[in-house]
Amino acid sequence: MGIYAVKTTASQEQTVADMIINREEPEIHAALAPDSVTSYVMVEAEDSSVFERILDEIPHANGVVPGQTSMAEIEHFLSPTPDVEGIAEGDIVELIAGPFKGEKAQVQRIDEGKDQVTVELYEATVPIPVTVRGDQIRVLDSEER
Repeated sequence: MGIYAVKTTASQEQTVADMIINREEPEIHAALAPDSVTSYVMVEAEDSSVFERILDEIPHANGVVPGQTSMAEIEHFLSPTPDVEGIAEGDIVELIAGPFKGEKAQVQRIDEGKDQVTVELYEATVPIPVTVRGDQIRVLDSEER
């Protein structure tokens, strides 16, 4: 049993992974479409010939990359990374969701356990600390860079 890479059309990775799994082939055990990898789906199967024959029937699947990979090489895709990773106190951020969408702010405090960031809005008359989820901000300028 090995892990194989299937080449897909860009932005169709999740669709291809779902279609491969929905085929319910007993030789195919899992399909993974990581967000950080474009145009590829990782498939765990007995051997590549199993899904090579069904790829003609799956739209947006363009073929199998020769060879196989190990579980150690894709392990980092299996554990989620916190949204506050890469954000530091003092960073300038933009809020991309919520009632303050589009506002710029400076990071005051980071709570990695809750995946939240407390920021202070720049253009507010009175400095108000606002706590938002880590996925609701985008780093504009970092002091570490």
